[in-house]
Amino acid sequence: MRAQKAAVGAALGLFAAMVSSRALASLLFGVSRVDPLTYLSVTALLLAVAAAACAIPAARAVGVDPVEALRSE
Repeated sequence: MRAQKAAVGAALGLFAAMVSSRALASLLFGVSRVDPLTYLSVTALLLAVAAAACAIPAARAVGVDPVEALRSE
């Protein structure tokens, strides 16, 4: 579920970046307004961070015994 939200957020972010790049075109030096390498690398980095943010707590939760968790609450 969280991975789907991250993917939707990445898609919306790519769309917003392409729309706002027209306003920022004068500030870009040496990079085109729609540079695919830049968009792909930033998107991949953000999705990797989102995956790590989901995987680390999940890995910790797997190590907890369910009976012990229920007893402690």
